[in-house]
Amino acid sequence: QVQLVESGGGSVQSGGSLRLSCTVSGYTYSSACMGWLRLAPGKEREGVARIDSDGSTSYADSVKGRFTISQDNAKNTLTLQMNSLKPEDTAMYYCAVDLCSRMTNVQALGVLWPLAPFGYWGQGTQVTVSS
Repeated sequence: QVQLVESGGGSVQSGGSLRLSCTVSGYTYSSACMGWLRLAPGKEREGVARIDSDGSTSYADSVKGRFTISQDNAKNTLTLQMNSLKPEDTAMYYCAVDLCSRMTNVQALGVLWPLAPFGYWGQGTQVTVSS
C-alpha cells in the first residue's frame, strides 16, 4: 500500500519561511519523479516543484528563487523549503509521486490526476501566509 504523508504546514507572516516534508512508503517503481502541487480556492491547481529520479529539479515561475525541493532517498522523504513567502502562496500543498514518463515536467503536476498504481498524492497540508 502506497502512502504519502505530509507535514510542516502552518501559518506565517509575509516574508517568512516554512518547510514541508513528505514521507513516502510502499512505492516500488524505480523511474519515479516527485513533486509538490498546490490548490487554493478560486485558483487553478498549480505544479510548484518537481524532482527527477536523477535529482534534477524544476520550479514554477511563481516560486523560482524562493522554494527549494529536495529528497532524501535513504529516508524516502521529500522536502519543500519555502522562503520569502507571500500571501499568494496560501494554499493546500500536496506531495505527489508518479512515473517520470507521466510527470514529465512541473506543469504536469497542475493537470495530472493520481492514477494508481503509478501516481499518488498525499493528504495535503495547509499553508497560510498573512500580509
